[in-house]
Amino acid sequence: MKIKIDVEKLLYEICEDDQVYTKDIDLIESGLLDSYAFIELFSKLEDYGINIQPTRIDRNKLRTIKGIESLINEYLTKK
Repeated sequence: MKIKIDVEKLLYEICEDDQVYTKDIDLIESGLLDSYAFIELFSKLEDYGINIQPTRIDRNKLRTIKGIESLINEYLTKK
């Protein structure tokens, strides 16, 4: 079974800001993903069975939606 996660929608639920739909926005630099949002993001990913250890990944992969999608895909292909 292939898991499909709408990262934009997930981030909107967390941040409640339409800026998450802006292509290639830097989520960290813009302040959309702060420390609390990171915790919520990883928690929501766990709800999908995706257990990513925040201390074991390159933070730069979390800067864009594309990067987060890539991180999720990396996790799923290793599983």
